[in-house]
Parts: sequence; structure tokens; C-alpha cells
Amino acid sequence: MTDSTAARAVALRALHRPGDPLVLPNAWDAGSARAVVDAGFPAVATGSAAVAESLGYADGERIPPGEMFAAVTRIARTVAVPVTADLERGYGLRPAELVSRLLDSGAVGLNLEDSDPRTGVLVDAEEQADLLAGVRAAADDAGVAVVVNARVDVFLRPGGAPAERLTEAIRRARRYLAAGADCVYPILLADRTQLPDFVQAVAAPVNVLARPAAPEQSELAALGVARISYGSGLYAATRAHITRLLAAVAAGDPLA
Repeated sequence: MTDSTAARAVALRALHRPGDPLVLPNAWDAGSARAVVDAGFPAVATGSAAVAESLGYADGERIPPGEMFAAVTRIARTVAVPVTADLERGYGLRPAELVSRLLDSGAVGLNLEDSDPRTGVLVDAEEQADLLAGVRAAADDAGVAVVVNARVDVFLRPGGAPAERLTEAIRRARRYLAAGADCVYPILLADRTQLPDFVQAVAAPVNVLARPAAPEQSELAALGVARISYGSGLYAATRAHITRLLAAVAAGDPLA
């Protein structure tokens, strides 16, 4: 890998500061990535659902990996800031190939989730830890400190006592950090009592999904969160805006 690739990875890692979170409005194509950078954000993250839908696929690893990596490549070559890619659960690729294709795309970070993208069933934590450890080893072999964001999907599953779900999320997060993850992402965890307990228990960078039920950015910063991502939120808002514009056009508005 080039020195510039390694430098972008180091820069991305340095942006993960607990209490001063990296805010990532997730992009889905080169145009949205340019808009993110033009708005002053220091890094670009992709969102798997947004990328897939923009290319005509449903989320959940329905998109062929070649098309996902091609989209990431177009984004990374368009912007000068570090790019981190949402790669679902890795598309069944072995860690060495996954990291190789990630770095070939120009991205220097990735998300990996711990539930089966097609069924939604949680993967055994040890199996996921093995995947993360393999990714870390492959990145080390490539000489790039790839930023690994390990998504914890416990709160996506309905049911279960809140305390038990928190305990399981912490257990998984600690295991993934021990396996080589740099940041943990307990998606949908937004409870103002549980979130600080999670942050304190894992003692590592934590990613929170921005959504209406979640605390605002300033509150998340005060809780020690290191990363705030928007998932498919920006894409959904853009789609909604386009729908309103099209309704206006259909009603005869020239949009002048």
C-alpha cells in the first residue's frame, strides 16, 4: 500500500475522540460524498442500505460485492478525506480478500455487523471475533492501520429485559475490541441511562446512530461518544425531498 493510504488510515483513527465525536452523514455516491466534504466534514462514511438502494438493490447483502466496492471506489477517488465503508458482514469474503478489496477501493475503514444480513439472527460472538481478528491481521500485514468499527446488533432484536440486553451488548463489544476492533457501534442504543453505562463499560471509542430517538450531538459528546453516524438518514431525507419536488413538477411547478 502507498504511504498516502497508511496516512489516511492514521488520520481517520485520530478523528475518533471520545467527547469530541466524529460526525458522519453517510454518503452513497460520489456526488453525496462531495457534498459531505464541501460542508466541512473531515471524513466520509458510506451507508450500505443507501448504496444498495441507489443501485437498485435491497439492503442485506443483496448487492454483489463487486458493485459495492465499485461504489466505494468512486467515492474514495472523488474526495481527499479518509473514507470508511459499511460492508455489512463482509459478503462472505475471507478477511484477507475483504481487506485487500477495501484498500484497493481507497477506503481505510470499515463497518462489520454481528448479525446475519439476510436473516437478522445474531452471529455467535466468537465467530464474529474471529472475523474481526482476521481483518485486523490482514490490515497489519498490508501495513495499514485500517479503522475497524464493530457493529453490535443486540438492540436490533426485539424482546428481552433491558438490563440483559445491555449486558450482552457490553460482552460482545469487549470481545470485539479484544479481537482488534477500534470502535464499537451498538446500533439503536439510545437510552440515556444505558448509553453512558455502555460507554463507561467498554472504555473505547463508541459509535452512536443519529436518529430522532437518540440524544443530540452535544449530549452524546458529553456522554463520551466518539463517533456519530447517520446510516441511511441522509439518503432517506434526500429521497423524501426529491419526492416532494416531483409532486410539485407533476402539479405544474417549473422549479424555476
